[in-house]
Amino acid sequence: MGSVPSFREQFHSELKTDMDLERLPSGKFATNELVFACAALAYNILRFIGQLGLIGNRVPVRHPAKRRRIRTVIQELMYFAGRLIATGRRFKLRFSQHVELHAAAFCRVYDRLAYG
Repeated sequence: MGSVPSFREQFHSELKTDMDLERLPSGKFATNELVFACAALAYNILRFIGQLGLIGNRVPVRHPAKRRRIRTVIQELMYFAGRLIATGRRFKLRFSQHVELHAAAFCRVYDRLAYG
């Protein structure tokens, strides 16, 4: 009978699997340290984005939760269609009509990060 993993083990496992760090890229410690530091920064940013965009009333995921896995954040907020449109001196980001909830969550995160 296996034991239930602690939160620390769960986060460690999630960092390794969802950020694809099962095997480090180099045999040199300094290189692996830099890769792991960059992955930890990306992990923390994605966790913050997940807390802002995927927790609440209007969310694109299937069930309510207090915390989302990094894989869910990547799938729900990063892997959906958008188009960058340049008009005059401005750029616009346009989303498909089929991803309305995803776009709303993305806009909430963007507004919170851009305007506080």
